[in-house]
Parts: sequence; structure tokens; C-alpha cells
Amino acid sequence: MNNIENKKIAIVGGGPGGLTLARLLQMQGANVKVYERDANRNARAQGATLDLHEESGLAALREAGLMDAFKANYRPDADKMRIMDKNAIIIFDDHAGDIRPLDRPEIDRGPLQNILLDSLQPDTVVWDSHFVDISKEGDQWQLNFKNGQTVTADIVIAADGANSKIRPYITPIKPFYSGVTAIEGAVYNAATVSPTMHNLLKGGKIFAMGNEQSLILSAKGDGSLNFYASFKKDESWSRDCGIDFTDKAQVLAWFKTEYAGWDTIWYELFENASAAFIPRVMYCMPLDQTWESQSNLTMLGDAAHLMPPFAGEGVNMAMLDALELSRCLLNSDFENTQQAIAAYETQMRERASETAAITMQSTTALHSPEAISFLMDIIS
Repeated sequence: MNNIENKKIAIVGGGPGGLTLARLLQMQGANVKVYERDANRNARAQGATLDLHEESGLAALREAGLMDAFKANYRPDADKMRIMDKNAIIIFDDHAGDIRPLDRPEIDRGPLQNILLDSLQPDTVVWDSHFVDISKEGDQWQLNFKNGQTVTADIVIAADGANSKIRPYITPIKPFYSGVTAIEGAVYNAATVSPTMHNLLKGGKIFAMGNEQSLILSAKGDGSLNFYASFKKDESWSRDCGIDFTDKAQVLAWFKTEYAGWDTIWYELFENASAAFIPRVMYCMPLDQTWESQSNLTMLGDAAHLMPPFAGEGVNMAMLDALELSRCLLNSDFENTQQAIAAYETQMRERASETAAITMQSTTALHSPEAISFLMDIIS
């Protein structure tokens, strides 16, 4: 008998990590609900493409029995990459037959979310559940939501991302600023609206580097493209800069000044962006974090080990967390849930610490004068 039999499990957050965990636990008969703040599955546009790794994201999908669905929805050429300099000169080109050893298939966030949602039992996800707080009720937790809903659960798992509201109930440790901020934008109907960038992307990715700044673009299967301009600024820059990020003209003027020396070809992105820009202040959890494990409360993904996105590990780490946590909770060798959670958290922290160290090295290197040579060394 495993330690979660006859227990109500509440997962807060319906991203890939939370949904993967729900699927893996339901496959073994667990009583699981996922509480998600979005009003429904189509409430917002999903972000850039995700490259899933064999040892993490794909391993979780394989154990969840979802590889056939993944193969039907992934984008075979989306992992093809071009490395360019600020002058739009191509340094490396997968499309031209340059060979990389990594096989990391890409899938858009929307289709991945749908695969996971469709694998769950009806009504597993409770939409429009904006988490407010939790409190102890005997051996259970009471969860309170903005819409007035209150539920109780025997085990609560925080999968509520970078600004997790549950994390403080587990540890007071806070993330530190990575030194890098990004501005995210999107262009819909890119073939028509931004043909130069669309043709440069060829359905894949572009990493452009120069002047200790980067511009990362990715094509999506719906015909749109996402881009991130990242650069070194003080932590408070996005609040203090005075830019209205809903005003395209202001953001374009900023880009022309901040990225002075970059080719004018890149202006097309900012001129044709389809929605408000989003400033992203990049944080990372301390590499040596630790805390005392609880018997009925834990966390996964960015809630547990937030780090910058420059190593492509975020979603893979979250899905691997889900895989490892499910294995621990379902393992009858552990005497109780506290042992199971402690075992999971110990290995999760160790793995996350190693990955965060690599990610911080990448973050620094990709915003240095040697950014292109650093990238070339990685892929060679």
C-alpha cells in the first residue's frame, strides 16, 4: 500500500509540471485535483516553444503514456537554429546542414498543455481558482481562493510558478536577481506581418548576440513568433525606466537606443509586435538552499528552483520533478509521506543546484563579449 491511498491531493498550478504530476498520480488511482487561476484552458496565449530533453521532459511523458500524443503534435524542424551576430550575419545554420549532436524535439506550449489536459479524468482541473492562502486544519490543509471557494486536502503540492504563494509556507528563502532583464514580445501572422523575420527563422530559432545583449526568436506552429531581448540592467530597471510597455512606439524607441549598433533589420520585430510587451526580470534561487521537509506540503518547478531561461531547462526540470515526486509518493518502501517528500526534495534540490549553476554561467556568458563563441562551443 502506498502512502497516498485514500488521501486527497491538491496541486496548485496547471502548468506542465502540475499537469504531469496529476496524470502520473491518477494513473495509479490517486485522488487529485489541480487548481488553476486561469478561467479556462483557452484563457491566454501560451508562450514560446519548448525543447524537451530525453532524460527529463520526454522521460516524464513516456512514463505518463503520452509519447504517441507528443509525436503527433511536436514540430520536427522547430529545433533548427541559426546563430547570428548583431549585424544579422549568420554564424551557424542548421538549415544549411550544420550538424549539432543534440536531439531535443520541440513542441509549442499550447499543444503540450492540451495533451496533458486531455489525459486527465474529467473535472480534474478546477479552473478560475486563484489561490490566496492556506491554513492548517488538523492533519489537513485548508486552501482559500479568490472566488470564495474553500477546499481541504491531505497533501498540497505547489506548482504555482516563479511567484509561488505557497513557497513561503515551506521556506523563507528568496531568489536573487541574475543581473539580466528581458523584454518579451510576440508577432502574430508573422509571414504576412513580419516577412523578413519569418523567412530568417524558417520555422526554427534564432540566437542573435552582440554588445553584451541578446535577441532570441522562436517560430510557433500557429504562425506567430515570440522574441526576447535580454540585457544587463539594475533589478529595478523595468519599474524605473518610465517606458509604457503597452506602447509600441516607446519600446521601439528604447530598442533603437539601447541596441544601438544592431542592424535595423531587427526593428521589424518591435514595429509589428501584436500585443503588449512584457518585461521579465530574471531571478534564480540560491544554489545551496535547504529546508526541513513537511509531511503534506511540497513544491515543484519554478516554485522550488526558479532560474533564468538561458539553458532551456525550466519545463524539463518541472516535468522531471513531477516524475520523481510521483515515484516517491507511490513508493511503499517509504514509511510515511514525510519520508517520501524528504527523499524527493533532497534529490530535487541537488539536481536543481547543479542545473542552476550551469544556467547562471550561461546567463553570464550569453551577455558577455564572448557570447557567440560560447554558444558555438556548446553546440560543437
